[in-house]
Amino acid sequence: MNIRTDLAVEARELHPEDAQGVESEEARYGNITVSRITVTNEAGAVSLGKPIGKYITADIPPLSEDAGFDSEAAEALSRELDDLIPKDGDILVAGLGNNDITPDALGPKAASRILATRHITGETAKLAGLDGLRRVAVLAPGVLGQTGMETGEIIAGIAAKIKPAAVIVIDALASHRLKRLGCTVQMTDSGISPGSGVGNNRKEISKSTLGIPVIAIGVPTVVEATTLAYDITGSEPDSERLSEIEPRGSKMIVTPREIDTLISRAAALISHAVNCSLQKSLSPDELMMLVS
Repeated sequence: MNIRTDLAVEARELHPEDAQGVESEEARYGNITVSRITVTNEAGAVSLGKPIGKYITADIPPLSEDAGFDSEAAEALSRELDDLIPKDGDILVAGLGNNDITPDALGPKAASRILATRHITGETAKLAGLDGLRRVAVLAPGVLGQTGMETGEIIAGIAAKIKPAAVIVIDALASHRLKRLGCTVQMTDSGISPGSGVGNNRKEISKSTLGIPVIAIGVPTVVEATTLAYDITGSEPDSERLSEIEPRGSKMIVTPREIDTLISRAAALISHAVNCSLQKSLSPDELMMLVS
């Protein structure tokens, strides 16, 4: 059975014996566990089903719990992002997904909290005390059904015009385990296929398609129903059971009932981590005030 997951750490767990060309290590920041997996060659890409690149997975306290903003998790994510993002040059941040479908709204909501600075220049920047900011452009391109354009086409067109040093894309992901929903963040320099979290893969956005580094950040918000059934029972559903899980052949996804809270907090966490990584001249508290 094809177990569906967007997380490299889960793919590694599913294929522990076929890990040639895959390197891994762990680190801890307080109560945050970070797993770093590197797919070094084509053999590793085949065994994990993931492109060559670095995959950083942070296990964080559940975002759906009744708690305040997790500054420790944001700091840990920001530190890890520092190793993926080019040190110099403009950055384009794109929040992928459909803002009208809650499990897919992570990207647009995170993008709304990214500090856009490309337009703050010259005397305006000096007078505002913001002349030390890195130039950042932000967009939420929507989805094909809303715009009639592939997300990859929109980002490629804008990137060709403004020529950023890298693109950061934020999107919802799929896990194969319920326990990872809302308490895992994955960051990778291998790019992304928009819509992968809700089973609607579109054209890949990566260095091979844009010609510049693409850093993808995501939080798992859904589990595919057939994958969940397999994870719970340990066996592949037979045809009768499959017809119940996928009525009329329609793929079904499962998401937590507190998904609104999860998305809101995940967007705040990721956007703050990105802001902190990009704008070193400002403190975390200053950044929070500027985007609140």
